[in-house]
Amino acid sequence: MSPTFSSLRVRNYRLYSSGMVVSNVGTWMQRVAQDWLVLQLSGGDGVALGITTALQFLPMALVSPWGGALADRLPKRGLLMATNTAMAALAVLLGVLDLTGVVEVWQVYVLAFGLGTAAALDNPARQAFVSELVGAEDLPNAVGLNSASFNAARMVGPGLAGLLIVLVGTGPVFLLNALTFLGPLVALRMMRPAELRPSPPSGGGGGRVREGLRYVRGRPDVVLVLALLFVVGTFGLNFQMTTALVATQVFGKGAGEYGLLGSILAVGSLTGSLLAARRGRPRRRLVIEAALVFAVLEVAAGLMPTYPSFALSLVPVGVAALTFVTAANASVQLAVAPAMRGRVMALYLMVFMGGTPLGAPVIGWVGQTFGARWTLVGGGLLTLAGTLLATLVTMRRQGIVVRPHLRPRPHFEALGPDELEPTAASGPRVVPTG
Repeated sequence: MSPTFSSLRVRNYRLYSSGMVVSNVGTWMQRVAQDWLVLQLSGGDGVALGITTALQFLPMALVSPWGGALADRLPKRGLLMATNTAMAALAVLLGVLDLTGVVEVWQVYVLAFGLGTAAALDNPARQAFVSELVGAEDLPNAVGLNSASFNAARMVGPGLAGLLIVLVGTGPVFLLNALTFLGPLVALRMMRPAELRPSPPSGGGGGRVREGLRYVRGRPDVVLVLALLFVVGTFGLNFQMTTALVATQVFGKGAGEYGLLGSILAVGSLTGSLLAARRGRPRRRLVIEAALVFAVLEVAAGLMPTYPSFALSLVPVGVAALTFVTAANASVQLAVAPAMRGRVMALYLMVFMGGTPLGAPVIGWVGQTFGARWTLVGGGLLTLAGTLLATLVTMRRQGIVVRPHLRPRPHFEALGPDELEPTAASGPRVVPTG
């Protein structure tokens, strides 16, 4: 089997992956339909769209740590079945409200928050469950394939949602999303429990959450990745909102063209995911470089003069974004102890997605005040500055000095846990590059 798809030789992972791609198509359809519904109900208000996005991701900051504790304490397979059922029920409720013509913006706010809460409990278990399906040797490949599956669905979901919105409206899209949750529920039911590799369960309660925080504080390599995730997730990865504003306000496009932008972005994201699946164990240097490249490409996308050039610019943006996300995910999962993985991945998701409630209203206000282009240009510049600052602060605190050389010299990976520990005898570490 090709190295790109090596994890698919595991039966349980094949079931998991096939079920998730069905659900992910529905998730992307719901995101597009939800945003379009808010724009219709609010008269195109960018702030209302930002509030909706913030409420959907706010539970990542409030609930994810307890979701991680549950993932380390309970069987992850059963927990995932419960969360997928809850998300299906919320999609049905929004669809019924929409179809009956009684839906209001505040109701979308409440249901977006509810969906975010269910996702905050689901995502830590989902992230940690991958290592129980394939084991450490195939984990980088599985993480890459998960992202590929997510972005393959992203290629189909937004475009299909845009078409359905034009033909039948937003309500049926929400109901169709509810049906797609049957994919992961059936897949989880069909798995062979004896072939799973469960991590040892931990105790529950707030003490487990605090233990996870203490563990991460003692790992400067993980702290750096989490800092970069916060910056990129808060200011850079707001495409659900920014492409809607650019499509409607800059280029005067409708639902179909907006949905197409999501699919085009996913072409680049899928490419980045497949490249990550072949890469093997990522270095933290790749995480930093991918964040910097992504920031520059996002600024360039915001400056594109026409709709076709803007759409095409989203392909390399997607490649850089998914290179960053998959490298960060795999590096964190491989770095931490199995018994801590659920809680660490909960912090990972809390930092990555929980920054959106802070960034989305700000980005929405920027678009409303200065123009939609600045949602991308400003977000990219903030991402670039934040990435450089987080990296330099980490290097300074750990006593790392980078000295360039004109001729080739050995390069040392300086961002692992061992390399980040300067010794009292040697003083600051000097990291040669070149």
